[in-house]
Amino acid sequence: MKRTQIQLTDKQYRLLKEISSEKNISLAEVVREAISFYSSSTAVIDKDIKIHDALSLIGKYNSGKSDISIKHDEYLEKAFKEEDE
Repeated sequence: MKRTQIQLTDKQYRLLKEISSEKNISLAEVVREAISFYSSSTAVIDKDIKIHDALSLIGKYNSGKSDISIKHDEYLEKAFKEEDE
């Protein structure tokens, strides 16, 4: 393991101490658990997964318009204007 030093706000420190006490584990272990949770959450999504998810949407929806590939900018502009109204 690597040793490191971090600075926390008073509120963050109190929260870590509270969690540490409740779980009967060290502050360092709470921080390691938080990092593991964060890195496995949807907040951090692998680039390949993003690409796969985007590509999986191709052809999934139907706009009902036969010229969408040609006039997509016009349709987007119209849709955004309608949202602002």
